[in-house]
Amino acid sequence: MSSNLIPLSSLPLGQKCKVKLLNSEGIIRRRMLDLGLIYDTVVEALQKSPSGDLVAYLIRGAVIALRSEVASKILVESF
Repeated sequence: MSSNLIPLSSLPLGQKCKVKLLNSEGIIRRRMLDLGLIYDTVVEALQKSPSGDLVAYLIRGAVIALRSEVASKILVESF
């Protein structure tokens, strides 16, 4: 595994990345897969909520908001 993987929650706004690993199990993992977060999916961080807990991401043409707790379990490679 590459050492330059970061959690999706650490991705700066406006930057794109590719999904490399999901570190979760059960219903949360199933939800991430249903949203299209599979290996090599391109994701872009768009904007943060005022509280900072939710971040909007562009995933396969849809804008989806994820909590930082969930986003921290998605390891990505930025480019």
